[in-house]
Parts: sequence; structure tokens; C-alpha cells
Amino acid sequence: MSATPRPGKTKQFSMAPGERGLSRAAGIAAAIAGALFIAVQVGHPAMDVSLVTTTDWAVRGTAKALMAALALVGITGMYLRQVRQTGILGFLGYVLFAAGYLLMFSIEVVAAAVLPALAATAPGYVADVLAVAFGGTATHDIGGMQTVIAVSSVGYLAGGCLFGIALFRARVLARWASALLAAGTVATVALAVLPESFNRLLAVPTGVALIGLGISLWRARPATGSDNSAPPTVEHAAAR
Repeated sequence: MSATPRPGKTKQFSMAPGERGLSRAAGIAAAIAGALFIAVQVGHPAMDVSLVTTTDWAVRGTAKALMAALALVGITGMYLRQVRQTGILGFLGYVLFAAGYLLMFSIEVVAAAVLPALAATAPGYVADVLAVAFGGTATHDIGGMQTVIAVSSVGYLAGGCLFGIALFRARVLARWASALLAAGTVATVALAVLPESFNRLLAVPTGVALIGLGISLWRARPATGSDNSAPPTVEHAAAR
């Protein structure tokens, strides 16, 4: 008689300690990103060329770049935590959302490091970049920035919506935060017809969603599962 386990017995497995630590770190990154996303909107002045050379612009631009980088880390952790549950919808949403945040990071780096140097010599260009960034139309050609801003917007809107829906359906992280992420990113479409002041308010839902999802990811239990696929063997039959 063999000591081989009998068929149908559940084999439990769990997330490795290193993976658990990375998952929790991604959760913290997402929560900080959400908090920064809300914080930079508080008292934000109107977008104007004269603002570009101020300390306030440099601080906010740096914070926005950091926010985008942390959000990218956060959503990557969310996706990897539930890659099987989210399926193809989760994959598409993640790719688009990640591309949106990656390009957003690039835009904020340019805004903080390049635009201030151009404000005195090419104020028209800077004004056009600011206009396009907030849904307006450029008077002159702004080169590749036009494409980068457009693709970033599409990635953020479409990716945020699809990713939020995928997370909601997966039922692994907080569903209220997943739904808020989908709704909050889509709601920014309204900025095309709303005054600039609404841009600050519409950022709050997405920020709250990232905080909620980050905390949920940090608190999520290690993944468990079973392996019942092994067919009966000769030893199993003899043991019966």
C-alpha cells in the first residue's frame, strides 16, 4: 500500500513572503498617489504662463510627477495580485491605464523642468501647451507634445474605466473603490465643456479610489487555491 495522497485532496498554496511584501508596497504606493492627486488640487491657481516660473509650479509639478510614478507602481501591483481573475479585460485596462500614467509622468517632468526655461523666450509655445493639456486648442504647432497629451488622456480615460470595471468584477479588492475608479476617470470627459475650476473637483474621486484600492491591496490576504487535477494512479486504486 502506498502513502501517496488520495485523489481529490486539496493542496493549499499561498503567496511567497517576497511577493506579499511587494504587493503591500504597491498598495502603499497607490494610497500615497491618491493622496498626492488630491493634495495638489488644493488651492491650485489658474493655469497661466506667469505661473510657470514660480516655486508653486515647481512644487506642484514635482508632486504630480511623483504621483504618476507611484500610481503606475500601484496599479501594477493591483493587476499582478489578480491577473487571473481580471482576465483579458483587466489586461487591456491595465495596459491602457499604465500607458496613460507613464505618459502623464513624462508630461509632468517636461512641465516642471522644461516649460519654466521656455516661459521667457517662447511664452506662446508654453501657453499653447497649457491650453492643450486642459482640453483647449493650440494656436501654433506644439510638435510631439500634442500627440503625447492626447494619447495620455485616452489611456487615462479608457484605461481607468476598463481597469476599474475589471477590478470590480474580480471581487478581490474593494468593489466600491473599483467602481469609483471607473466612474471617476470617465467623469473627466466632462471637462471639455466645464470651466477649468471643475478640473480640481473631478480629480478627487479618482484620488479617493486610489487610496481605497491601495489600502485594500495592502490588507488583502495571500492568494490560496487548490490542485485537484491529478488523475488517480495505480497506487490510489490499490489503496481503496
